[in-house]
Amino acid sequence: MAPRVTPSPPTTNRRHRSPPSSPRIHASVFPIIGPRAQRRPRTDTPVAGFKLRQTRGATSADVAAATRGSKMAVAMGWLLPQALGLLSLVCGTSSFYVPGVAPINFHQNDPVEIKAVKLTSSRTQLPYEYYSLPFCQPKKITYKAENLGEVLRGDRIVNTPFQVLMNSEKKCEVLCYQPRKPVVLTVEQSKLVAERINEDYYVHLIADNLPVATRLELYSNRDDEGKKKEKEVQFEHGYRLGFADASKIYLHNHLSFILYYHREDVEEDQEHNYRVVRFEVIPQSIRLEDLKVDEKNSCTLPDAAGSAPQEIDPTKENQLLFTYSVHWEESDIKWASRWDTYLTMSDVQIHWFSIINSVVVVFFLSGILSMIIIRTLRKDIANYNKEDDIEDTMEESGWKLVHGDVFRPPQYPMILSSLLGSGIQLFCMILIVIFVAMLGMLSPSSRGALMTTACFLFMFMGVFGGFSAGRLYRTLKGHRWKKGAFCTAMLYPGVVFGICFVLNCFIWGKHSSGAVPFPTMVALLCMWFGISLPLVYLGYYFGFRKQPYDNPVRTNQIPRQIPEQRWYMNRFVGILMAGILPFGAMFIELFFIFSAIWENQFYYLFGFLFLVFIILVVSCSQISIVMVYFQLCAEDYRWWWRNFLVSGGSAFYVLIYAIFYFVNKLDIVEFIPSLLYFGYTALMVLSFWLLTGTIGFYAAYMFVRKIYAAVKID
Repeated sequence: MAPRVTPSPPTTNRRHRSPPSSPRIHASVFPIIGPRAQRRPRTDTPVAGFKLRQTRGATSADVAAATRGSKMAVAMGWLLPQALGLLSLVCGTSSFYVPGVAPINFHQNDPVEIKAVKLTSSRTQLPYEYYSLPFCQPKKITYKAENLGEVLRGDRIVNTPFQVLMNSEKKCEVLCYQPRKPVVLTVEQSKLVAERINEDYYVHLIADNLPVATRLELYSNRDDEGKKKEKEVQFEHGYRLGFADASKIYLHNHLSFILYYHREDVEEDQEHNYRVVRFEVIPQSIRLEDLKVDEKNSCTLPDAAGSAPQEIDPTKENQLLFTYSVHWEESDIKWASRWDTYLTMSDVQIHWFSIINSVVVVFFLSGILSMIIIRTLRKDIANYNKEDDIEDTMEESGWKLVHGDVFRPPQYPMILSSLLGSGIQLFCMILIVIFVAMLGMLSPSSRGALMTTACFLFMFMGVFGGFSAGRLYRTLKGHRWKKGAFCTAMLYPGVVFGICFVLNCFIWGKHSSGAVPFPTMVALLCMWFGISLPLVYLGYYFGFRKQPYDNPVRTNQIPRQIPEQRWYMNRFVGILMAGILPFGAMFIELFFIFSAIWENQFYYLFGFLFLVFIILVVSCSQISIVMVYFQLCAEDYRWWWRNFLVSGGSAFYVLIYAIFYFVNKLDIVEFIPSLLYFGYTALMVLSFWLLTGTIGFYAAYMFVRKIYAAVKID
């Protein structure tokens, strides 16, 4: 495809934003339930969208304050100014703006800035800054002000020397070139470039907030000569830094940018508006001798058959040229649909069928378990409420006989209530994040918004965690509420911070951009001690003052002797049995989540994720009820800790799957990437155990109170 040169009259470079009132948003940007926006890019018929009123997003502090009672609102009045100040300090104004809602209009020859994000590799899991390698640099390097999520993801968005003008083509242009002086890579630089190429690093660029993609064309029916080969197009995020062939290493030093624009309808006497709707690149490796350069920094590309790639020898200095070309094409894709290209997948039907199969199996098994438990309970309650003679009563066995001990406080009630409080905090945060993301407000176009929102919501949900922990602690006959509040605010967040700090030290040692900078770490500590800790204490105070949960039966002074338990009542066996059903509900979604985290993919299945989260809550609740019923029938009343551990049994299967994914899906062989993988996986497993254990515990607690309230106790 020969690029065409379109002469255009010189105009003043201008860039305009469209009016912010009611921009049209396509359904793929705000999906309700849809697979990662797995729709093929439409180039023939525009799809109707719907209108959205653009407003400034409410902060998490507003959400937390709006849900409090009048007393708590007064007490929180002094906290809100500090919280909002920290919020604006860490995130700036970017947290109030959703990229993708306000499109940018360009006129002919307006500059379209190409920025670099980072270098990533699924083999090392260590992102690096763009200029950590000896690429051509502009006269002044300017880094974009990033929000908290971008910093934690390792994004370091910076300007590049690429000069791209709207709808203006370039056949070949040379970067950082001085006449008769090509770029010289020193031995150290050549060794570093060769090392990054061997580690399969990708370069990530953006233009108008669109990430660059490499087109991959796959052909089906390859073995059938009589049939027409069908071409399937997929896209790879970023482009490969280079490639290795026969123990030789080659660098992609020429980039062919292909940008697609959509022409907006305007009045006859007005200048046309253009919007960028796709950003592709074709990387090439061309050696220095095959490039012809003139004095105007223009170059001539050789024929594909007669050119050789640019080799990088890590043992000596290397001379090369960095070049690029720009080609523009008009597209029928609307601006609101431009992310469809980057979110397409090849296994859409498999994902749909897998999700439907999981939903059907989970509901079927849950229905069977519910029928069994309800019928058995009705029979038990009817038998217990019969006025039989004393001899029949003495021969009874089952869960009624432990009514005097079933609500006996467990060991370490402070730790149990603290863990459950952190679980409630996680549950509220995850529920709100998934729901908001399902509405499209945390789309991939809003870089770092998902992680930023999750961090701040976890801080502000501390008031709910503290309230639930304080009330449960008082129900369990606890008295030291200040120490309990401190334990709730420090136990789980302290473990998370400790593991992340240790891993961050290793990342620092590798000089990776994934290392959290010291100012950001100080800001996170200020958020922890300035927002989360006071809110936990506030919620714990009101929860401890509130009336404890009303248990329907009294507790005996002398504990009842527990009979010898059968082998299948072992705690570890219970964890294995109880974890299968919840893990089966989320197994498919877990694969896509791991792919997004560890293989630099976009995750956009929030509609499915919300559905799976609801099924997870239902399955965890029902399984925990069944397990506590079996335990009480065996006359074992020590159900508090056991139910919390058993209900989180699916976390064990998540750990097993993470090990399987590491061995079979990833190509990680070095120590530090392996340490990072298992460190972050341990945090995921711990958080999932707290989440599912809390859901199961409260479901079982309500069940136990319900059944003992329905039985006549003498």
